[in-house]
Amino acid sequence: MCALLILFGVFAAGGPAAALEPIVVPPDRGAIDLTRVVERFTSEGDRVQVTTAPGADGVVRRIEVRGHAEGRTNWALFALTNTSDDQIDRVLVAPHYRLVGSGVIWPDLGSRRIVDVTASQGFRPEREPSSDADIFLITLDPGATVTFVAELSSPTLPQLHLWDPDSYKDSVNDLTLYKGIVIGISGLMALILTIVFVVKGSTMFPASGALAWAVLCWLSIDFGFWHKIFNLGVGEDHVYRAGAEATLAATLIVFLVAYLNLNRWHVRFAHIAGVWLIGLCALVGIALIDAPVAAGIARISLVLVAVLGFGVVVWLALHNFDRAVMLIPTWFLLLAWVAAAGFTVSGVLQNDMVAPALVGGLVLIVLLIGFTVMQHAFAGAGLAHGLGSDLERRALAVTGSGDLVWDWDVSADKIHVTPEFEHLLGLKKGDLHGSAATWLDVLHPADRDRFRAALDMIVTERRGKISEQFRFRAQDGHYHWMLLRVRPVIAAHGEVTRCVGTLIDITDSKASEERLLHNAVHDNLTGLPNRRLFLDRVESALSFAAADERVRPTILIINLDGFKKINESVGLTVGDTLLLTLVRRLGRHLRAQDVLARLGGDQFGILLLSEREGPRISAFADTVRKTISSPISFSGRDIVITGSIGLAMSEPRTPITCEDLVRNAEVAMFHAKRLGGDHIEIFKPTMRTAKTDRLLVEGELRRALEREELRVLYQPIVRLEDRHIVGFEAVLRWDHPRYSRRPAAEFLAIAEETGLIVDFSLFALDRASRQLSLWQRKVPVEPPLFVTVGLPGKQFERQDLIQDVKTVLSRTVLARGSLKLELSENLVIQNPERASYMLEKLRDLGVGLALDDFGTGHASLAYLERFAFDVVKMDRSFLRQQSKMHRVAILRSMIQLGRELGLDVIAEGAETDSDAVELYHLGCQFAQGTAFGDPMTAEAAEKLLGIVPEASSPMSSVRRAMMNVARPQASSSS
Repeated sequence: MCALLILFGVFAAGGPAAALEPIVVPPDRGAIDLTRVVERFTSEGDRVQVTTAPGADGVVRRIEVRGHAEGRTNWALFALTNTSDDQIDRVLVAPHYRLVGSGVIWPDLGSRRIVDVTASQGFRPEREPSSDADIFLITLDPGATVTFVAELSSPTLPQLHLWDPDSYKDSVNDLTLYKGIVIGISGLMALILTIVFVVKGSTMFPASGALAWAVLCWLSIDFGFWHKIFNLGVGEDHVYRAGAEATLAATLIVFLVAYLNLNRWHVRFAHIAGVWLIGLCALVGIALIDAPVAAGIARISLVLVAVLGFGVVVWLALHNFDRAVMLIPTWFLLLAWVAAAGFTVSGVLQNDMVAPALVGGLVLIVLLIGFTVMQHAFAGAGLAHGLGSDLERRALAVTGSGDLVWDWDVSADKIHVTPEFEHLLGLKKGDLHGSAATWLDVLHPADRDRFRAALDMIVTERRGKISEQFRFRAQDGHYHWMLLRVRPVIAAHGEVTRCVGTLIDITDSKASEERLLHNAVHDNLTGLPNRRLFLDRVESALSFAAADERVRPTILIINLDGFKKINESVGLTVGDTLLLTLVRRLGRHLRAQDVLARLGGDQFGILLLSEREGPRISAFADTVRKTISSPISFSGRDIVITGSIGLAMSEPRTPITCEDLVRNAEVAMFHAKRLGGDHIEIFKPTMRTAKTDRLLVEGELRRALEREELRVLYQPIVRLEDRHIVGFEAVLRWDHPRYSRRPAAEFLAIAEETGLIVDFSLFALDRASRQLSLWQRKVPVEPPLFVTVGLPGKQFERQDLIQDVKTVLSRTVLARGSLKLELSENLVIQNPERASYMLEKLRDLGVGLALDDFGTGHASLAYLERFAFDVVKMDRSFLRQQSKMHRVAILRSMIQLGRELGLDVIAEGAETDSDAVELYHLGCQFAQGTAFGDPMTAEAAEKLLGIVPEASSPMSSVRRAMMNVARPQASSSS
C-alpha cells in the first residue's frame, strides 16, 4: 500500500516513469552533445519527483526537486556515468542565443536557458559566471552514475553540451580571437569608407559606409560586445538584436539605391525603395513592443532585398550599366549568403561552424562592396604620381614576380634569404640566416661542391654572375629544384662585398622535364623501356662485349600469339591488365643486369646478360615461354596466352651492330610464329635468305617513311555521262630499293598488325590533300575535283582522329567536301553509335565521307540512312558475277538504293568499256577501274587533267581532261 502511494506521488508530481539510460563520459573526449539525448518534461507545480538511473550498485532511487518559481515548470533530465578510475570535471554549457534553428517568423532571440541544476548525489553543480551562456561545473566521482535534473526557464533548449573545461576554454578563446579579427576588419572597413567619403564626397560612400557600420553593429550584438559596452543583462538585447537586423536590411536598400543611382532609370524604383525603407525604420519602433515580430519581418525583408536586388542588378547589367556589371559577383555572393542563412535559421544546417562562417561571409561581402565602390570611384585616377626611385621600382618588380631574394654578405659570411624559402623547406624563420657553409646541410650531396665552387668563383673573379640550378632538401625529405641567379656587388676598393640575387622555384618545370624524358624512352602503359632505349642498351652491351669476352649479350624477341583477338574478345582495358600481369611475371625471372622492354603493342624484347652458356640460355628461354603460357585468372575464368620467341646470340670476336642483332632475333621470332606459335627458334643465317620473308618486310617497312620509299598514286574516277575525270582515289605504294615494288596487300596487312598503318594513313592523307589543293587551283571546274583516301580501322579507332584531320586541313585550302575519307562497311557496323558520332564530327570539319565495299556487310541497309555519308562505292565483286541476269538485278537495285538516298554511287572494278556502258545504262554516275587507268603518279594524273601541256594536242584544258573513250550510246541489250 505504501508503494502505491509513492508511485501515485511520482505521477502526480509530473516526473517521468521510464528509467534513464546513463551517458558514459570518456575522460579523453573534449565535448559531448546532450541536446537530443536529454529527456524534457513539464510539471504543473514547482516540485517534481524523478527516478534516477541505476548506480554502480544497481539501485534505482527517487529524488524530489523543487523549482525556483511557482506554477508550471519546465525540466530537463539526464544521467552521466564515469567508468574511469579518475575523477572527471566537466562544464555543462547552454548558450543563451544560437543563430542555428532560431527561426524566421517569431525567431528565438535568446534568453536564459537553465535556472538551476540538481544532482542525485554529491554537491549541487555551481554556476560559472558568463554573459552569453548558462555554465555549470559538474564533478563525477570514479565509477559513479549521477542523475541531473535541470530547471529550464523556457520550453526551448537550442543546444546543450558537456565540455572538458580546458577544451571549452580553448574553444572560447579561439572564437573570441576570431570574433575580434572579424570585428576589427569590419570596423576598419567602415572607418575607411567613412574617411573616403570625406575625401571623395560621392553619395555611394556614405551608403556603403552605413552598410558597413550596420554590419559592425550587428556583429557587436551577436558576439556579445554590446553587453559589455552597455552592461546588458540576459535577455535584454532582444530589442537591439531585432533593430540591428532591420537596420542591416535598410542600409542594404540605401546602398543599392545610391550605388546604382536608381533615380536615373525610373522614378518608381526610388518610390518603392523609399516606402520599403520607411517600413524598415518602423520596425525599430516595433522592436520596442515585440522584438521577435520585428526580427522576423526584418529577416524576410532581407531575403526580398537580396532576391529583388539581384534581379535589378542583372536587368541593369543587360542594359550595359557598368556599375551593375561590377556588382554582379558581389550580389551573387550576397544571394548565396542569404540562402545559407535561411537554411541555418530554419535548422536545415546545424553544424557549429555554420554561424562563424556566415559571419565571416558577411564581412567578406562588405569588403567586396567596399572594394567595388572604391574601384568605381577612383577609376581612371591612376597610380600615385612618381612611383619613386629606380630602386623602389626594382623592389616592387621583385615582389611582384614572386622570386625569393638571396643576399650574401661576403665580409661577414652571412646569408639572408626571404622567409618564404625557409617556409618552403619546412624550416623555422632564421634557420638559413648564417654562413655559406650552413647551406651545405640542406643541399643535395651532389650539388654541394658545385655550390661552393660557384661562390668561390664569383668572389675570386670579381665579375660575372651565377645562374645555376641546385636541389634543396625539405624537412619531409623531398628535394626542391631552385634556380639561383646572383650578381656580385663591387665596393670602391674593388673587392666583392655582397652577392645579391634571387631564388626561383623550378621544381614543377624540372618534374615536367623529367617526365617528358622518361616518356620519350619508356612505354606509357608498362613503364618498360621502349624500342629506342632498348637498342641503346643493346649497343652498350655490345660495346662491353667487345672489350670483355665474358660478356655475351643475347636477345629474345617475344611476340604474343593472337593477342589482337584477345583484345577484341575481352576489351582493351582487360588486355592492358593482361599485359601488366605478363610483365610482372617476366620480371621475376630477370636479374639486375638484364633488360625487359616493350617494342610494340604485343611485342617484347629481353636483353639477357646474366647467362652466357648456350644450354642455360635455352633453359631461360623455355622458362619465359612457360611463364607466358601459364593461365591468368580474370573475372572467374582462365585466359591462356602463348608467345613466339626468337633468340639471337652474339658471337665472341664477331662484330655486329645492335640493329642487326635485334633484327636476327625478330627473324627467328617470325619463324617461330610460322610453326604455330608457343615456340622458340634460335636464329640461323639461312633464315634471312628469302627476300619474301615477312619479318624482313616488316623490318624494312618500319623505315619506309624515313627513307621516303612510300608513294601516293592516284587512280582516276570518271563521270560516266561524259567520261570527264571528276576525282581520284589515293592509294599507297611501296617502292623498295632492293625488292622493287611490294604488293599493297602484303605490306598494308603487316602495317595493320604492327600499328604502322596509322602513320601511313596520315602520310597518305597529308600528301593527297596537298596535291588536291594544287589541282583545284590549276583546274577550276565545277564541281571541284575530289580525292578519296582510305581510312584504316586502327586510324578510325584513335581518339586523336578528329585532331589529325583538322591538322591536315589547316595546311591546305580545299573546297568543302572535296577531300573524302573512305571507310569500309564492316568497320562502320562494328560500333554504330561511335561511328555515327565520329562521322558527324568529320563532316563538321568539312570532309566528305565515302562508304567503301558497299553491299558486302551484313547490316549495311539498316545503318546506311543513319550515317552521314555522301558517296557509296560498290565493291568490284558485283561486276564479276557469272550470271548476267543476277548481276544486272543486283547492280540496278544497289544503284537505285544509293540514288534514292541522295548519295553519289561510284562503281569499282570497271575493267572494260562494256563494263562502263553497262553501268551507265543502269544509272550509275561514276566509275573507276583499269578501263580508265591504273593508279598513277601525280605527274601522270596532271597530264590527264591537262595541267602539263602536250605539244601534239592544242585542245583546251577542259577538253584534255576527257578520257579517250567513246561516249556510250543507248543500247537495248543493257
